[in-house]
Amino acid sequence: MAENGEEKLLAVARHIAKTLGHNDNMADDILQIFSNFDGRFSREKLASDDEDRPRSCAALELTLKSLDRQISQYVAADHPIWSDSADSSAFLDSIDELIATIRDWTPLAVDKSVGVCLARAEDLMQQAMFRLEDEFRSLVERGGESLELSRAYRGESNGNLSFDSGDDEEEEEMIGNGEDHQIPTAQPIGDYDIVIDALPSGTINDLHEIAKRMVTAGFGKECSHVYSSCRREFLEESLSRLGLHKLSIEEVQKTPWQDLEDEIERWIKSANVALRILFPSERRLCDRVFYGLSSAADLSFMEVCRGSTIQILNFADAVAIGSRSPERLFKILDVFESLRDLMPEFESVFSDQYCLFLRNEAMTIWKRLGEAIRGIFMELENLISRDPAKTPVPGGGLHPITRYVMNYLRAACRSRQTLEQVFEDSTAVSHQPKVDDRASSSSMSVQMAWIMELLESNLEAKSKIYRDSALCYVFMMNNSRYIVQKVRDSELGSLLGDDWIRKHTAKVRQYHVNYQRSSWNKVLGVLKLESGSLAPNVAVKSMKEKLKLFNIYFDEICKTQSNWVVFDDQLRDELRIALAKILLPAYQNFIGRFQSVPEIGRHDKYIKYANEDIEAKINDLFRGSRGSAGAGRK
Repeated sequence: MAENGEEKLLAVARHIAKTLGHNDNMADDILQIFSNFDGRFSREKLASDDEDRPRSCAALELTLKSLDRQISQYVAADHPIWSDSADSSAFLDSIDELIATIRDWTPLAVDKSVGVCLARAEDLMQQAMFRLEDEFRSLVERGGESLELSRAYRGESNGNLSFDSGDDEEEEEMIGNGEDHQIPTAQPIGDYDIVIDALPSGTINDLHEIAKRMVTAGFGKECSHVYSSCRREFLEESLSRLGLHKLSIEEVQKTPWQDLEDEIERWIKSANVALRILFPSERRLCDRVFYGLSSAADLSFMEVCRGSTIQILNFADAVAIGSRSPERLFKILDVFESLRDLMPEFESVFSDQYCLFLRNEAMTIWKRLGEAIRGIFMELENLISRDPAKTPVPGGGLHPITRYVMNYLRAACRSRQTLEQVFEDSTAVSHQPKVDDRASSSSMSVQMAWIMELLESNLEAKSKIYRDSALCYVFMMNNSRYIVQKVRDSELGSLLGDDWIRKHTAKVRQYHVNYQRSSWNKVLGVLKLESGSLAPNVAVKSMKEKLKLFNIYFDEICKTQSNWVVFDDQLRDELRIALAKILLPAYQNFIGRFQSVPEIGRHDKYIKYANEDIEAKINDLFRGSRGSAGAGRK
């Protein structure tokens, strides 16, 4: 070995002299300097370049022959090399020597004979790498069979998501079906505070030693590929067992919404487990297997997680670009919030250069979900504006669109913080009016006020269907009262503000006043007594005629309005009390004067109603047909 080392040294000296010397004289001078520096570089030894070349190449051939013999026995072995620690150590030592030999002799490859030897060495290296690759794959697959989920408690659990065990019989069948290649998978879990030890520590150390050799020998990509192909199967199968189905964007969009709602629930659970447990565990495993080989670790991790990540993101993207139907809002909000809450995990887990495109894609799809939410509200606006004013609601009660919109907005406001974020990100609010002049109005406040305005305009158009103006006001009173109540008792109240509530409460009162005027002024008018003196016979005739008209008008109104609807008990009582206050005194006064006329006396045949009868008739108003008075209170 010492002789081989000296031959290598002399060969390197000759190579330097030949490379730096522009002519023979300069090369001789360089050789003389080497000779003066070290006795081993005598002119005789250095000058015998052509004669000693066969000797130096022979040393290389001798080394290669020895390495070929050592390595070939392992390459051809029909049993796993890593089943015996002595064999694995010897195999790695031989590879280390081969790597060093190629590295040391490569500078002399300009020599044709050395170049031929190095070509043989590279061929031997490739054979060794192929076998290492097989051993690497075998270790990953065998080590995965001992998968365990171990808890790594770090204070309180940071997650509380639970999974149903699902189809236990099906899972048992999958596990025990006798297949040769069974992918180990993560079992259902109760929180996120766990780490998956997918491979035993000893196996990880063995993989690390193999990875070092493969990367050093220039086979880092091959090592990453075999590693990622094995671990990728684990991830995909784990997500499948968690309930995440492999659906294309087209398949998601074709799925009936009711079924898609269930898929979204499974997606949320699976995405959280993947980003909070599976991917971080894979990152940890990659960093241990490829310790000190950061580029190989990053590449391997990206290849392991790319497919599963794209599967997760594609589902969210399909939801984002799907229908803008308003009923989809709440599930899309769930997807938006889940992806938003997972963005820190995307940033931390996919922090290297290879995973940059995954981070960017996650951010893009998250923003696309925000656009979808804004699009749904635009569709809601269109639904309100275009809802036709065709069939009037019986009795002037609550219109279905009023119930739908108000309950929809109340439910939406439970996600106020998220919607504030979504609308703040939007700059397309030019079509929306300002809210009351409040400087602090948020984009969401503006959005809610705009929808309220559209709803009010639509209801006003619908009120015009009623031929009876009094019923028109009852309809507006009912629907406006309902709107105000829903606003006051929810987050809508703080969004729209007290001024909005006061303004619309005043509108309800005005509708009340307008109803009384349009419906009862005619009745009150006939109860008015003429001022001045009239001839007795004229006065008697006039009062009899007025009382007759009152009875006719009062009967007609009571008969008609007893079928009208006032859904709110308090509002119904307010209407009756207010009506009694203006009608009973006028009627009592009229009857008193009527009975005081001598020509009439106390002949009750002209008086159809006593005060108690009038009051009872008033109390029968607004009951509606059976069941209609309470319709739509929710």
